[in-house]
This record gives sequence, structure tokens and C-alpha cells, in this order.
Amino acid sequence: MRLNDEDRAVLRHLAGQGPLIIDRAVAWCAINSGSRHLAGLERQRQVLLDAFGNLPAAPTDIPLGASPEVGADGRVGEQAHPAAIAVVVRPEAPVQVVLTGHYDTVYPETSGFQTVTTRPDGALHGPGIADMKGGISVMLAALEAFERHPLAHKLGYRVLLSPDEEIGSVASAPILAQFAHLGHVGLTYEPALADGALASARKGSGNFHIVVHGKAAHAGRDFAAGRNAVMEAARIAQALHALNGLREGVTCNIAKIDGGSPLNMVPDVAVVRFNVRFPAAEDAAWFEREVERIVAATGDGLHAHLHGRITRGAKPFNAAQQRLFGAVKDVGALLGQDIAWKPSGGVCEGNNLFASGLPNVDTLGVRGGDIHSEAEHAWPDSFVERAQLSALILMKLASGEIDGLALRAAMTDLAETV
Repeated sequence: MRLNDEDRAVLRHLAGQGPLIIDRAVAWCAINSGSRHLAGLERQRQVLLDAFGNLPAAPTDIPLGASPEVGADGRVGEQAHPAAIAVVVRPEAPVQVVLTGHYDTVYPETSGFQTVTTRPDGALHGPGIADMKGGISVMLAALEAFERHPLAHKLGYRVLLSPDEEIGSVASAPILAQFAHLGHVGLTYEPALADGALASARKGSGNFHIVVHGKAAHAGRDFAAGRNAVMEAARIAQALHALNGLREGVTCNIAKIDGGSPLNMVPDVAVVRFNVRFPAAEDAAWFEREVERIVAATGDGLHAHLHGRITRGAKPFNAAQQRLFGAVKDVGALLGQDIAWKPSGGVCEGNNLFASGLPNVDTLGVRGGDIHSEAEHAWPDSFVERAQLSALILMKLASGEIDGLALRAAMTDLAETV
């Protein structure tokens, strides 16, 4: 693998695009697009439709259905989602790449964390600057630059920008699977790990809610007739927490308990909310059996109902993934970038793509850290750095120096031997 003059011309172009790539991301971060803030998500979607309109094919909407949502009162309602954005360029080309990102963030409409500032150390500090509005800006810059390359006609791509990744991609998961089946290689723009490394193996994840129904009663006159849902929720939470350490790599995080009543009333509804992380499919099956056992132990006039599911399977670092990461490391070496990787307990759309048989690298976004907190930040020099890395990956896939078809075939072969 080597750099030629055409490659260098694209990379030089990107070298001069740093302020544009950064300023675009900073402007996007000023739009609050928390996963449940529908008006903010719609504003962000419209801005992205305009921005991605510079590619050879016009962006289109993919409507998403509502997803179930368990309220604090235990009732199951619906969470609406705005449309995902798709861009399909040269679907007839011999090599197909799937690029994914999400335009929702973890920061609700009421968050005080709304704009980007520059820290004394030079880092950009703001909501979504790393996860992942900075990554989407990098993706767009790489695609726009790649279109200048004379071999661009040999590679097609599908872009999917979703509004629900931070809540498990519950609505966009079928679209991710559909796109994955049509590609040879996947590129996703989550931020790099804190030290700049790529995520290799990823755990799987599931989000669950247990609704407990008891019986209300006056706390003084008729206490014995009541059935305390909050106390049963506490028992369930303790039993779930006790699963930690019983199986290597499996963790259960009790995130929230909703419920309660006036102090003179026995509470009749409570909701336990929790997340599981696991390294392999058999671990997920074990955990689900344990949850069912814990729920089944509810009795004495109390009833517990389980909602939720495993939303993302584990993403092991198999031979096909290792081969792809090796190619990315070689591309990085051409740029003077030392590409390293290590496992992560986090999950993302890369898990979804892998589950549908698509080899992928899912941390091609900016270098930064402290994501999902009000200390979130990104390093300005990483915007051009990562855009050049992505653009060169695309160029080497187009030239065949990275064999996308062989990578996909290797993944298929591994699946057939399992």
C-alpha cells in the first residue's frame, strides 16, 4: 500500500479544511438534540439534510416507527422519533461502504450544557462535540474530499444518520441491518477512545424495565392490607445487583427506581430500570434467565412485569475484524498516524452492523473524552487527522489495496463455521 499523487491531492485539500470541519461541528452542537427532544432533533435533521446535500446524491428521509416507553407510573406508552437520514451514492459500484452516525445526544432539552467553548488547554468543550457531531462533520468532510479522487466511481456508499442511538437504536435497528446487508465494509463515527485508540471488541448491551404492581392502602389505618411496590422493587434491584461478579465480564447497572407515594400511603407502583453488558451471546442468555428467575420470585399480592430486551449483541474481535483493523493501521502509517486498538465495554451502531455480518471500524470520529458528561471535549487537530484517515481508507477501498469484497467474504465464512 502506498500514497500516489491523486491520494496526496485529496489529503492536501483536507489539510486546508480544518476550520470549516470544526466550525460546522461547533454550530451543530448549539442545537440541542437530546434523544427525546423532538423539536431539537428536527432542527438538527434539517441542518444535516442541507449539509449532506453537497454529495452526488440527495439525502432522503427514512421514517422511523415509535418505540415502547415505560413511564414512571408503569404504563407503557410510545416514544416518537424523527426520520433517519440516508444518502445512497453509486449503489451499482463494485465495492460498497456503509457509513453510520447519530445526530442525537445524551443531553436533554433542560440541560445547562448547550454550547461549545475552548478550554485553556485548547480542547473544544461542548455537548456532542465528540459524540458525535464532530464525528459526523469528519465523515462529511472525508466523503466530500473522496469525491475529488479519480477512482471514486469504483466505490459506492450508503450513509445513515439516526436520531436514536443514545437510547439503543431501538427504532433505527432494522434500517441498520438492511444497510449492513448491502455493504462490504462499515465505517462508524463514534469518538476514538480517550487515548486515541480504536475500539476493537465490544460488549453487548440490553436495557430493561421491571414494573412492580402492589396494592395501595392507608399507612396508618390499614397498613397490613397494602402491598408495597417500592419495597419489592428494592428487593429486585438488590437481586439484580447481586448478579455482578457471578459471570466473567457480565455487569448489571441499576440505573433508576421510579415509584413512591405520599408518606401516609403504601405505594402500589414502582419501576426498576437497569442495563446489562456482556461479552458473548451465551452470557446474554444466562443473564436473561436470571432476570426471569428474579421476577418470578415476586409474590404475596405483588406482580412484576418485565419490559425491554437485548438491544445490541456483542462484537468480538474476530479474524475478519482483525484483518480490517490491520488494513486501517497500514493506512494510518501512510499518514504518520500510529493506529492502535483495545476492547471497550461501550456499545454503538458498530454492534448492529457486526450482527448483520458487516466488518466495521466504529471509532473513526474525533479524539476526545469525557463523553456522556458535561466535561465532554474534543481535540481540534483531530478533525483533519481523522478526516484524512477516513478519506484514505475510502481511496484504498476504491483502488482495491484494501479488498472490501474479501473482508465481507471472510466475515461470511466465519459466520458459517459457527
